[in-house]
Amino acid sequence: MIDAAQPVLLLVIIVLAFLLLILGIQVFFILRELRRTISKANKILDDTGVITESVSKPISSLSSVVSGIKTGVNFANFFKSKFYKEDESEGKKNKD
Repeated sequence: MIDAAQPVLLLVIIVLAFLLLILGIQVFFILRELRRTISKANKILDDTGVITESVSKPISSLSSVVSGIKTGVNFANFFKSKFYKEDESEGKKNKD
C-alpha cells in the first residue's frame, strides 16, 4: 500500500524544484542587469574624470598667468618706488 504522504511529498518536491529553477533564472537576469548598470556607471565616472581634467588644465594655466602678472606688477612697483625715491632725493639736492 502506498501511503498518501508519499505522492504529496513528491508533488511538493517537484513544485519546489520548479520554483527554485525559476528563481535561479530571475537571479541570473538580475545579476546580468546589475553588471550592465555598473559598467554604465563606470563609463559615466570615466567621462566625468576626463571632463574634470579638461576643465582644470586651462584653469591652472590661467592661474599661472595671473600669478606671473602679479609678480610683474610687484616687480614694476619695486623699481618705480626705487627710481621715484632717487628722483626725489636728487630734486631735494638740487633745491639746496
